[in-house]
Amino acid sequence: MSYINIAKNHRHLPYLVLAVLEFFLLFLSLYIVKAIQILLNVLPESTLSSDPVVAMIYAAFLSCDSLAMGVYLAMMRDSFKAMFFRTLVAYCFLGVLSLSLLSSIWPFFNLVGSNLFWVVMVSTGLTLIARRIFNRLVASDRLSLRVLVLGTDATARQLQIECEQHRRSLNIRVVAYLGSAQAAIAPSQCAALPEDLLRYCIDQRIVEIIVAQQERRGSDDSNALMNELIRCKLHGIAVTHALSFYERELQRVKLDILEPSWIIFANGFPVSRLRDLTKRLFDLSICLVLALVLVPFMTIAALLVFFETGRPILYSQVRVGKGAHRFKIYKLRSMRQDAEQGGNAVWAKANDDRVTKVGAFLRNTRLDEIPQLWNVLRGEMSFVGPRPERPEFVAQLNEKIPFYAHRHTVKPGLMGWAQLNYPYGASVADAKGKLEYDLYYAKNHSLLMDLLIVIQTVEVILLGKGVR
Repeated sequence: MSYINIAKNHRHLPYLVLAVLEFFLLFLSLYIVKAIQILLNVLPESTLSSDPVVAMIYAAFLSCDSLAMGVYLAMMRDSFKAMFFRTLVAYCFLGVLSLSLLSSIWPFFNLVGSNLFWVVMVSTGLTLIARRIFNRLVASDRLSLRVLVLGTDATARQLQIECEQHRRSLNIRVVAYLGSAQAAIAPSQCAALPEDLLRYCIDQRIVEIIVAQQERRGSDDSNALMNELIRCKLHGIAVTHALSFYERELQRVKLDILEPSWIIFANGFPVSRLRDLTKRLFDLSICLVLALVLVPFMTIAALLVFFETGRPILYSQVRVGKGAHRFKIYKLRSMRQDAEQGGNAVWAKANDDRVTKVGAFLRNTRLDEIPQLWNVLRGEMSFVGPRPERPEFVAQLNEKIPFYAHRHTVKPGLMGWAQLNYPYGASVADAKGKLEYDLYYAKNHSLLMDLLIVIQTVEVILLGKGVR
C-alpha cells in the first residue's frame, strides 16, 4: 500500500520517501557550495565547515521548518505556487532565523553570512526541483492505486465527494462503485456486483476494496458477498471498512458512519501510565522553555491591553477538561469588558465587533493564549489536545452530536489536531467537524504525533489561521 504506520499514525509512503530525499539534498547542499567555492577560487568571509554533524543539523532544521510551514500539506492539497511560497518562508525566513540564532549561541555551528545565504539558496533550488518532479510522478495516473468501492448509497456518495476533494493527497483511482445504479452514485460510475469478485479484481488490477454499505446479515446474498470478500482478502487484496479508510487517509473519524462497536473493538484510545508520564514530561519541558522565552512578550502584551481598554488585563472562563472536570482557563483580554452582557455564553463570529484592536493582534499571534501555560503547569491542560469548551456549549453539543463526550477522554490542549485541519468553529456543525479530528487524536495520540502538531502549529501562528 501507499502508506506506512508510524506510532499508530498512517503516513503516505511517497511523501516519506520525498522527505528522506530532501534531507539528503539539504545535507549535500553544504558540500556543493564548498565545492563551488573551491572550483571558482572564492574566498568567503569564513570557512564553510565540512563536518557532517553540521550538515546533519542544518538538514534537520530546514526539514522541521518545511513541516512547520505545512509545505507537504500544500503539495497534497494546493498548487505548486502555494508550495513554492511556503518553501521560501520555511527556508529563507524560518530557516535563516533559526540557524542564525543557533550559530550565535553555539560557536561550533559556524554557518553565517554569505555561506548561510548560498547554502540556503542551493537547498531551495534543489528541493524545488525535487518537488516539481515528485508532483508530476504522483499526479500520474499510472502510479495511482486502483480501488473498488462496495456500495452506491449515501455513504458511498459521501466517500466519492471526499475522494474528489482530496484527489491530490489520496493518490487513488476508484475503478467502480459496485451496487445498484438507482442509488446515490451516478449510473455511469456504477457496476453490477460480479459473480466472481476475485477474478474481477485481478483483471482490473484492484489493490483494495472499500466497504461503504451497511452490512445485511443472514441473507443468502449477504453470505455469498462475505465469502467473496474473504477470498479477495486471502489473495492479498485489502478489504477496508469506509470508517477505517477515512481514518487512514484523511486522519479523522467520520461521525456519520461511526458505530459504538468500532470504538470498542478498534485498536487505539491508549490509556497507560507510561504514556501519561511521557506526555506530562513533554508538557512540562516545552511549557517551562516557552514561559522563559515569552515573558517579555507577555509583559508588552499586557501593557498594550491596559493602555487601550484598561483593566482587567486577564480574564478567566470555566472550561470542561478531561473526565468532564471543570477548571478555569486564563487569557489576556482581547474583547471589550461588556463582551457578554448578562453573563450568557456567545459564540465568536467572523469580524466580531467585540474584539479590540490590540485584541485582534493578540488573537492573530496567539499571544492571548500565553497565560494558559499556567493551566498546563497545573496539569489541568496538556500542551497538545482538543481545545476545551465552555460548559454551556458542552451541554448543548452533547445533546446534538453523538459521541461528543468521548473527546473528554484526553486532556484539553493549547493546540490540537483539529486546529491544524479545521477552520475556526463557531456553530454546532463546526463542532461536529472538529470532533472528527478530536476523536482521531484521542484514538491515535502519541509523543511523535504531539511533536508534529507542535511543529506544524508554527504555520497557524505565522499565517493567523483559524482566528476570529
